Amino acid sequence: MLIVMRKSATDEQIDRVLEVAKSQGLTPVPIPGAQRTAVGLTGNQGAIDPRPFQELEGVRECIRVSRPYKLVSRETKPDDTAVTVHKTKIGGGDLGLIAGPCGVESAEQALTIARHVRKAGATLFRGGLYKPRTSPYSFQGMQEQGLGIIEDIKAETDLGIVTEVIDRSSLDAVLPVVDMVQVGARNMQNFRLLRAVGQCGKPVLLKRGMSATLEEFFMAAEYILSEGNYGVVLCERGVRTYLDHTRNTLDLAVIPAVKDLSHLPIIADPSHAAGIRSMVRPLALAAAAAGADGLMVEVHHEPDKALSDGPQSLLPEDFDKLARAAKAIHQTQQAQTA
Repeated sequence: MLIVMRKSATDEQIDRVLEVAKSQGLTPVPIPGAQRTAVGLTGNQGAIDPRPFQELEGVRECIRVSRPYKLVSRETKPDDTAVTVHKTKIGGGDLGLIAGPCGVESAEQALTIARHVRKAGATLFRGGLYKPRTSPYSFQGMQEQGLGIIEDIKAETDLGIVTEVIDRSSLDAVLPVVDMVQVGARNMQNFRLLRAVGQCGKPVLLKRGMSATLEEFFMAAEYILSEGNYGVVLCERGVRTYLDHTRNTLDLAVIPAVKDLSHLPIIADPSHAAGIRSMVRPLALAAAAAGADGLMVEVHHEPDKALSDGPQSLLPEDFDKLARAAKAIHQTQQAQTA
């Protein structure tokens, strides 16, 4: 159930709604909006009686939420959510650009790429320190040894830092340094990790699982929001299908579907979908045309020497061209939907 407060509702009146909800064994989640505050009620096993809330001062109406993903649903929050990461707002109308190598390999490699992508217009740097790889013999990332490197990148370039976490230990290690934590496709349904990042106090980039339905994707995000963290950005990175001409199949249709059903912003990762450098640009531009709030692109100045995902990494000059084209398409798309 969603308790919608009046515009004039005071903090005391909102607190009273929270108290009544807790007294009934429910979990109340305040949801600030552009015009008014709402309170989502979760934790119920059956229908919630609205009468105890309808009588409270400051309450405008009680609305039953039909979706299983209550906090993620646009029924709960009709206006779009914009997530601020460092100095970048994802979902606020601009196209967020996250770029960098799949994995941080050395200080020289990471700083060289960071300088290039910053110049091209990226405001967030992606660089993996912990790499969940299919093979145990593949490069697993620099892990804690790379923390100082991404600190130096942020200090020199003023780029916000986005990096993946794979468990509670890696989360605790990166929190003092990063601006956004990423939950990768393999961990989309690692529910303990989702609860942990929901409590971490940093924005979260949640990647869609390799075979996840849209509802499963939303329910994973619901875990994070239910812990009080509303700074969630969804990421479509391609799903596994029977096709073999790309690494994964980028599901462009999920972008408008997310925007129809949820208030959360969604970005696209064309690099992991393509698996092939020549396909990254067209997929990125298609995602921008479909209404994505941002792009996450792998960039490497020496992709042939990359320790992970070299074949799909763009050269810096190619990322520069992609960034300019994607921004132009995004501006056109925004103007048409305004």
